[in-house]
Amino acid sequence: MECPNCHENASKVIDSRPSDENRSIRRRRECENCGYRFTTFERVEQTPLLVIKNDGTREPFNREKILRGVMMAAQKRPISSQQLDTLVDHVDNAVRKQGVSEISSKEIGEIVMDELANLDDVAYIRFASIYRQFTDVSGFMEAMTDMLKKQHGED
Repeated sequence: MECPNCHENASKVIDSRPSDENRSIRRRRECENCGYRFTTFERVEQTPLLVIKNDGTREPFNREKILRGVMMAAQKRPISSQQLDTLVDHVDNAVRKQGVSEISSKEIGEIVMDELANLDDVAYIRFASIYRQFTDVSGFMEAMTDMLKKQHGED
């Protein structure tokens, strides 16, 4: 690791500890040349993931877009921001566990809906109404039936 002070490449680790809820490692280093101490962070490098939109265009996966969507669905519901963050973590993990470099927005939406169904019925229906773009009552009824089946383990 290059020293930010003297730019030599000889440093030693003097302390390591988990950081960012175990998603990175914080290392205190000391330059063996000038004695300057500095901190580095080590994180797992994730491969880029592209989302295939309905119109066929591709864009980078963005967990913040998912969080915004579920926040809108969960407005005025007894759901904490921590629960929403956890939900988005589950979606992110489920998508990345597939080991693909591209995934459709439809697949991501289905994963989000599965997670919301386990969290809050009203938020699930709100998200489904936007995601599935209900044009009539039958679409709404279908989403309600799907939710009830999931609740009763008939999936």
